[in-house]
Amino acid sequence: MTARLAGSPDERLKTAPGSFVGASAPHAGSFPTRRQEEWRYADLDALRPVWEQFAEPVTLTVGAGETLEEVWLPVADDVQLRRVRLALGEGACARIFALNTAPVYGRMELEVSLAEGAEFELFGANIGTGLSTNEIVTNVRHVGAGGRSRQTIRSVLNGKAVGSYLGKVEVARGAQQTDAEQSVKAMLLDRGATANCKPELEIFADDVKCAHGATVGELDAMQLFYAESRGLDPMSARALLLEGFVMGLWDRATDGDAICTAARDALQKVVV
Repeated sequence: MTARLAGSPDERLKTAPGSFVGASAPHAGSFPTRRQEEWRYADLDALRPVWEQFAEPVTLTVGAGETLEEVWLPVADDVQLRRVRLALGEGACARIFALNTAPVYGRMELEVSLAEGAEFELFGANIGTGLSTNEIVTNVRHVGAGGRSRQTIRSVLNGKAVGSYLGKVEVARGAQQTDAEQSVKAMLLDRGATANCKPELEIFADDVKCAHGATVGELDAMQLFYAESRGLDPMSARALLLEGFVMGLWDRATDGDAICTAARDALQKVVV
């Protein structure tokens, strides 16, 4: 079993022109337990051998008025972790496109703080097969007024795979006129698959617009019948519907070819 932080150091720190990014060096920390809410669905047995490499998150800072866009692609390792702290200055914008498809255990962990007028968007997918566990864990903190955040997460799971999203949005007392949304949907292709969806709001301001929603379901039998009646075999019909469920996540990526290809490849594996 092998593991690494997905992407090379240069790839992890790539930003739009003018953005300032700093990185912290990893060091060992205390090993998590399932008593911690953010780790309750994690595969700790898979995590333990590689924990010291990833105990300390990478820190990224986007300066006032600057812009950051990143595409987080899966790698070939059995265990894949990405732990990031992202600080957005006043009027800064960050957009992240993330695909989580680890064959054993994959975790994308993101802690974001937004200053006044900052904007953050996350478009992420867990695509899991077999006995894999993939999870996206976020904590988005609105500390300045007028911030905007959007999190859109989709999961597709077959076999006995587990896909989780645990996302907390915190709105500080002074963060008036915050606009925050979380949209979480999961598609289960087999009875043994498990989706854990936990969007959460903690609001201390009174002039805000915050919403979240979570749904878990199966492929629609009528849609499958319609696709097959147009000449598609059952596997191709399932793949087509799943592409419609996931691929819209990447529409706004400046360079989305790689993540589109990786997502299609992952979806082909779950419909087999």
